[in-house]
Amino acid sequence: MYQTLELDRSDSILTLVIDRAAKLNALSSLVLRELSHLFSELRGARGNVRGMIITGAGERAFVAGADIAEMATMSADEGAAFGRLGQEVTERLEALPFPVIACVHGYALGGGCELAMACDYIYATEAAHFGQPEVNLGLIPGFGGCVRLIRLVGPGRAKELIYTGRTIGAYEAREIGLVNRVFATRAEMMGAAHESIAEIATRSPVAVDICKQVLTALPGRTTAQQLAAEAEGFWHAFMSDDKREGVAAFLAKRAPRFH
Repeated sequence: MYQTLELDRSDSILTLVIDRAAKLNALSSLVLRELSHLFSELRGARGNVRGMIITGAGERAFVAGADIAEMATMSADEGAAFGRLGQEVTERLEALPFPVIACVHGYALGGGCELAMACDYIYATEAAHFGQPEVNLGLIPGFGGCVRLIRLVGPGRAKELIYTGRTIGAYEAREIGLVNRVFATRAEMMGAAHESIAEIATRSPVAVDICKQVLTALPGRTTAQQLAAEAEGFWHAFMSDDKREGVAAFLAKRAPRFH
């Protein structure tokens, strides 16, 4: 169905591979349109998919960035539309009702770093490199990097990385809070990502979805607004069949059967 994406499903875990290895998996307009369509379709996959892993094809890059060759011929208006498409992709990714792990091997620069940051968390190999090098091209991050990098690493570190365009390795990325875990090999990373999602899949899918909605909505709000969002999420969870099953299972000292 897609020209630039490969999908593999194992039980309820979906693995998405961005497959433009010859171009370091760069985000062209076609890749972005296909990602936008896929994430829109997956928005309604509640219960059928319990988690997703995103990675890149080949050994050199997760996603090396936006397609610079394509951008070179764009007018300012076309560039703005390209940026809005990239933001649409990362917004739809962030809004998926199940956890998404970015598995980064090689370069995750520019749009690639932005795509990874729109996932719930990031695993990386020792060969991974991260950065927002747009200033080297006379540009700024345009797919959500200015917003999400501050959320993850704080304003001081985000400004330093964006202003300098510096690329950092996996261990520094972990140190500043951009990456959760670092692995020696790609196989170890992918195995750990599957284990993480498999563990989450044993929990209430309704509760996980509500947790994700609440946590995604918190940044930028006042404490009172954040507490109100949490209270609303708690109410929705309290009204669910999963809450009734979870509490009943706890009291009966048995494993819950979430549907």
